[in-house]
Amino acid sequence: MRKYIPLTLVFMSLLFLGAQKPFNQVFPPDVEPSDGFRSNRNSFSAVMDVLKDSRPEVTQEDLAKLDGLQLENIHSAMGIYSANYVRGLLSTRPGERIVGRALTIRTLPARPDLRDALNQLAEEGDWDSRFYVRAGEEANPGDVVVVDLGGRDGATFFGDVTALGMKLRGAAGVIIDGGTRDLEELSEDMFEGFPVFARFFDPVGPRWLDTEWNVPIRVGTATVLPGDIVVAEDEAVLFFPPQMLDEVVRLASERQAKEDYERDMMLKKKYRVRDVYPLSPELQKEYEKEMKRKKQNPSKD
Repeated sequence: MRKYIPLTLVFMSLLFLGAQKPFNQVFPPDVEPSDGFRSNRNSFSAVMDVLKDSRPEVTQEDLAKLDGLQLENIHSAMGIYSANYVRGLLSTRPGERIVGRALTIRTLPARPDLRDALNQLAEEGDWDSRFYVRAGEEANPGDVVVVDLGGRDGATFFGDVTALGMKLRGAAGVIIDGGTRDLEELSEDMFEGFPVFARFFDPVGPRWLDTEWNVPIRVGTATVLPGDIVVAEDEAVLFFPPQMLDEVVRLASERQAKEDYERDMMLKKKYRVRDVYPLSPELQKEYEKEMKRKKQNPSKD
């Protein structure tokens, strides 16, 4: 008995084969960079070139919207980016918070040819090949210097003198997936308002080479893009895209308002915990009435 292959299967197979490209393809050559391209202040990133139109500039006034919002509520408001955070970093100034925009630095273990190339690029672009020095010259107010040192023990970024340069430029702080030296000095009153978060502290100075400026990097399991919003406390460091700021502020504020109401109800000692957390239908109605009243008459609160 003959078996026949359905025509639809034959047709689909031909379409599939037609969609395949030959194994030995010839690809066009890379585009040669124009004169001066290597001297761009930011290292070129094709990813950031694609994303640039979707990422607005964030001002100090924009960042101030996060003031007073609990870290956990900001994290909850990050939605699909809620996994983009890192914990376990140590702070030079426990209890102080960082809020700002990421200025990212990628580093690599040293080798002679890489060092020579980076020194040449620094000369062409008129910047210091040591990016901990460069950040003290180029960081803007509200920038958070975020450094990818691979999380490796023994890799340190900077010390207190160059940290002071960053602080005087108005940088909000530093996040290092690696280490730094001068813990005692970085903890002094001189550095109030400029926390440094790091994996560890080490008496040895920098050994790795600062390779790329303002490109996508990794901190722990978080991906950090230049211009990301950074919120850092002892508990964790959060990173999310700048275009999300207003939505994060709105959702975090709503969550915080509800939690404040729940605390007030608990303090009244009139309700069981299960009635307050989460709010029972009756208390939920009361809460919604209260929020409506505050929205209509904000001056009375």
